[in-house]
Order: sequence, then structure tokens, then C-alpha cells
Amino acid sequence: MTDFLSELAWRDLLYQQTEGAAAHFAADPVTAYCGFDPTAASLHVGNLVPIMGLVHLQRAGHRPVALVGGGTGMIGDPSGKASERQLLTVDEIDANVAGIRAQLGRFLDFSGPAGAQLVDNGEWLRSLHAIAFMRDVGKHFTINLMMQKESVKARLEGGISYTEFSYMLLQAYDFLELNRRYGVTAQVGGSDQWGNITAGTELIRRTVQKEAHGVTLPLVTTSGGQKFGKTEAGAVWLDAARTSPYKFYQFWVNADDADAVRFLKMFTLVGREEVEALAAALAAAPHERAAQRRLATEVTALVHGTEAAALAERVSRVIFDRRVDARELHADVFETLMTEIPCARFPAEAPVQVLDALERAFGLSRTAARKLLQQGAVSVNGEKLGAETVTIDSAGAAHRRWFLLRKGAREIAVLELVP
Repeated sequence: MTDFLSELAWRDLLYQQTEGAAAHFAADPVTAYCGFDPTAASLHVGNLVPIMGLVHLQRAGHRPVALVGGGTGMIGDPSGKASERQLLTVDEIDANVAGIRAQLGRFLDFSGPAGAQLVDNGEWLRSLHAIAFMRDVGKHFTINLMMQKESVKARLEGGISYTEFSYMLLQAYDFLELNRRYGVTAQVGGSDQWGNITAGTELIRRTVQKEAHGVTLPLVTTSGGQKFGKTEAGAVWLDAARTSPYKFYQFWVNADDADAVRFLKMFTLVGREEVEALAAALAAAPHERAAQRRLATEVTALVHGTEAAALAERVSRVIFDRRVDARELHADVFETLMTEIPCARFPAEAPVQVLDALERAFGLSRTAARKLLQQGAVSVNGEKLGAETVTIDSAGAAHRRWFLLRKGAREIAVLELVP
């Protein structure tokens, strides 16, 4: 049990809170919600910020409600968007909602009478009547107030449709409906949601005369100012089919020194003392990357499970540690490597020609391959090949099936012997 807001604060996860929020969370267990927009069938690492907000909420003894936007997803949140969203079909939204529901189930405890809940706002928004909504909800908001909200102000010059302009009212109505159905009295969300959140607290105050609060979490950027979660390959997804556990692990283990400790606080449950110890180790020996390795293991385990995290760590060590003995590796490491790095297959009944292996695995010309051999820059299963080496003895294959072929310090490929 922890104090919710204090825990968020030391983890650099607290951005804003409504007046009286601290007392509200301190008085009794609170039911609070966070919404997730079904623009895709998978969440991405940027969504880990609000997810961790709900995780810490539950660990502090409160009840989290994860709301998936099967209704609001038909409109689209203008927050943080420079142009109008492309509207999705109902079938697309339903498929995305199903994918997100499954992912959220990994992070929260849904057991017991006080367990977390997964709710789809399509249950009430899709059957909502326009006239009743305008009378019962719209009358509580002035255009002047709505135009002051950052999500609207940022779009006025370029234009915003009435559809997206109305999104704020729908999210406010969500808060009210969750209050009626589940006793929700607080909302957690990104800092870009502040206007939508306070619209909900105001609607609850006006319609049912109850107290409601909001807490926002920061929008994360890297120390270099880049948007968090974006790589050259695109977004880093929580779905293993979109971003493999190995690539997911690599995203975190490659965090800059300036970001590693902050990310440990934000995206893991590692305690304060251990975070401070890892920060000291990073400062004393940055080349060992202890903080990054712990960060990568913890977040990968949280998202994909401990077995996937352990496998990703072993695969990573193979790629970056030239001293690894390939013959000691389990078969699952090789099977994972074959999906992540170059792979070339050769008949098992004949010795593998070294020049053929270099050519097929790395796309080298014969001349370039010979030059690398002469420079002593080629190794197989950790053993450097001599300049005159012609073939690779199949007897040395790990599990009678695989070789690790390394070119230079970092380029590596798998050679597989097939019947």
C-alpha cells in the first residue's frame, strides 16, 4: 500500500491534479478510470504512461477502471492532433477494442469484488440520442469555455470539424456515466487530456452535485527532445506480432544514459532504493549499462511475461557479446535469432563453404569476403577463422544444426544446416 499521488510524484509521473485531489485519494478507496483510444488493435509504449498510472492506483488500494473507447473511437480525440482523424468503421473499431482489452488484462488484477474493471463506452454512447444529449449535456457547456481548451485552441487556425469539437462533451459524459454506473470519482490521463478531464468534473458537479477529480500524467519525451516511443521502424507496439519481444527489449536497453533512470521510475515497479543504486552504478560504470539492462528486463517482463523477457535478454547477449559460446545456447535462442538477424541455410550433408556463407548471410562479394578472412574479422561460434579457412566443419554445429557467423564486432548471422 502506498500513497497514490506521492508514488506518482517520486516516479516523475505526476503532472497536474485538481484542487482537493490529494485529500480525496487519502480519505477512502477511490474508483478512478483512464480511457484508451482504439485507433489500432494494439497499444504502444506511449500508452504505458497511463497504464502505469492505473497500476500504481491499484497498488495504493484504489480501484481502477480501464475504459476502451468503442464509442468515442467513432469520433476521434483531437488532442495532440494537427489535422482531422480518418474515421474508422464500426467493424474496425470493434476489432481494435478487442485487441486492446486483451492487452490491458496483463497489467491489472481483475479478481475479487474490488478488482479492476474493463469497460467499453460503446455500451452507452452508441445508443445515445442526439436531442437528449444536447439537452442534458450540451446545455452545461458554453462555446466560450470549449474554445479555451487546448485541444480545441490548437486546431482553430487549421480548422476543426463539429465532430471532433464535440469530443470533449462525449468524454465528459463518459465520466458522468461511469460515476453513475460504477461510482467513479476520479480520472487519470495524459496532460493533453486536462481540458477533457475538467469538463467531466464540471459536468458531474452540475448534474449530480458530486465531487470529482482529475490527475494528469506527463507526455514523455527523450532527453534529446524526440517523441517517446518512435523509432526508425515506427511505433514500438505492445503486441508481440507487431514488435517482437526481442525488438521491444532492444528499445529499452538502448535508452540513453540520461533517460535510463527516469524510465526505470516511470515504467517499472522497481523500488526507490534500487533505482538509486542503479543510478549510482550507471554514473560509476556507464559502459556496463546496468540501469538499461534492468529497465529492459522489467518492462519486457511486464508486457510479454518473464519467459519472453529472459529469452530476449539471452538473445541480446548473443548478439552483443563476442565471448558467448554458441554451443551452450538453448535451441529457443537460435530459433529467435533466425527471426531477428540474417539467416542462411545449407545442406547438412556437405561442409559449408566459408565464402558462400559470407556471401549469402551478409550479401558480400567474393572479394570482400576473402578480404575479411585475411583480416581475421570472421568468426564461427566464437572462434576466429584463419585466412586460409575454406570450409566450416558441420561437426561443430550447435545442436547439430546451427552456427553463429560473426563479421567484425557487431554484425552476426545464423547458419542453419537442413536435411
